[in-house]
Amino acid sequence: MQSSTTLEPLLEPIRALQNLIKAFNDQGIIIGGVAASILGQPRLTADVDAMLLLSIDALPQLLEVAEKEGLKPRLPDAVDFARRHRVVLLRHDESGVDIDISLGLLPFEVEAVEHSQEHEVSSLRLRLPTPEDLIILKAVAHRPKDMLDIQSIAAVQDNLDVERIYYWVRQFAQLLEAPELLTDLEEIIPSGS
Repeated sequence: MQSSTTLEPLLEPIRALQNLIKAFNDQGIIIGGVAASILGQPRLTADVDAMLLLSIDALPQLLEVAEKEGLKPRLPDAVDFARRHRVVLLRHDESGVDIDISLGLLPFEVEAVEHSQEHEVSSLRLRLPTPEDLIILKAVAHRPKDMLDIQSIAAVQDNLDVERIYYWVRQFAQLLEAPELLTDLEEIIPSGS
């Protein structure tokens, strides 16, 4: 389990984001580099990412609650941008740390929130995806740093549900017409089939 030292500069923005998730009935998870540092091996990250199951119609309410947590929109047209891209771009006012919240709605995203687990980091209780679900998210994002995060998670997590990982990555690979999602994952975590 990750100590808070790598995440120390991000603790206040993470706290604000976790409070925001809690205000929406824990229908969200912290993802990205923060989750990878907790579920895998520590690494530097400059921002905080989350995925929240939220209707587009609730965006004004989200921004209102975010403001109370010291999270302000990075764009003047934050609601319009979020409607088009399904991402809310915020900044923690006090620290200047950027926070990106993806608006989830896919069956996998719903499952990831349903399966989420609380982890204690410093004095915070954070809602994170399972290691498997974070690997799936990272495999789909498919940037070099995501592939390194998958290696890091696989190196420290025993008994991964490889079948679940491959089920969902296969679905995304077909949908996105991106067979490399599977072939690159196979190099890191053999499917066993």
